[in-house]
Amino acid sequence: MNVNRDIVLRLVLLALLVAAAALPWFASTYHVQLATKVLLLGTVAMALNLVVGFGGLVSMCHGAFYGIGGYALALMTPQYAPASLWLTLPAAMIAAGVAAIAIGALSLRTRGVYFIMVTLAFGEMLFYLFHDTKIAGGSDGTFINLRPEAVLFGVNLLDLEKPRVLFWVTLGFAVATIALLEMLVRSPFGCALAAARDNERRARSLGFSIYRLRLMAFTLSGAISGLGGYFAATQFGYVAPQFLGWHISATLLVIVVIGGMRSVTGPLLGAIVIIGLEEWLQIWTEYWKLAMGLIIIALVLTVPGGARDLLDRLVPERRETSKDDAAIAPGTKVAGGRDG
Repeated sequence: MNVNRDIVLRLVLLALLVAAAALPWFASTYHVQLATKVLLLGTVAMALNLVVGFGGLVSMCHGAFYGIGGYALALMTPQYAPASLWLTLPAAMIAAGVAAIAIGALSLRTRGVYFIMVTLAFGEMLFYLFHDTKIAGGSDGTFINLRPEAVLFGVNLLDLEKPRVLFWVTLGFAVATIALLEMLVRSPFGCALAAARDNERRARSLGFSIYRLRLMAFTLSGAISGLGGYFAATQFGYVAPQFLGWHISATLLVIVVIGGMRSVTGPLLGAIVIIGLEEWLQIWTEYWKLAMGLIIIALVLTVPGGARDLLDRLVPERRETSKDDAAIAPGTKVAGGRDG
């Protein structure tokens, strides 16, 4: 049992949550909006990690699901009136989920580099669908003049025009995503998904429907990505084909790798690192992209396990030794056993 380590982790997470909730009262509007961006990309990266880290599949089309969520809001928002959050948010998640089902149903019949290529191709098809047609402004995109409202009994419960309210809403959804993913990866579904990742043949021989498991994970991941795109469009008040571009998918993958692929919350930390580096380097040098690339390479080489690996180094696991184990000295032969 790792009681001490678990206590430390819970205390750290609780402290971070309290600090995050209090941020809008102390930070400037710019930094609140920056923190909102971190939460949105972190939430989408955690959703992607369900497919990449726990499912063993490298998807290059989650940027498309992110963009679909934003476009769903733009297309459902009246020109001179705010949209209903109760209607448009579920619709955005459903639209992204349906796209994920359609793409996953075909892509998951492939493996390895072929899966990467197929998902990338589907993502680019959706990008050009919005870029080369007149849908929602074509290549110029479209503005969302009024942010959605959560009206109940004639009262708007969430004034998303205020940056701090939008921040708290995205923080709430990020926490809900963490809770959902933690529950899933610890459930029989998550164990079966991880088993298929580690040894697909053995998992199949045990009776698991690998295709169905992966399609369910892919669909859920796509729907959560649509949620992130919805609130990104709400924050920026604008949506364009770039929301669906492959560079969004690539950025999400980098965030997952930097944060840690075997941890639910690792990608959220990865989003903090990547966006924080981007902001800091832009202040110091015009060649910030080159510097950022070199830093990412250094991080991958020195901490290949991501944030989770770094956490394990800072807070090592303590193994409680039983009396029976303590009575056996190293190198001692055990009756009926073999030398270790």
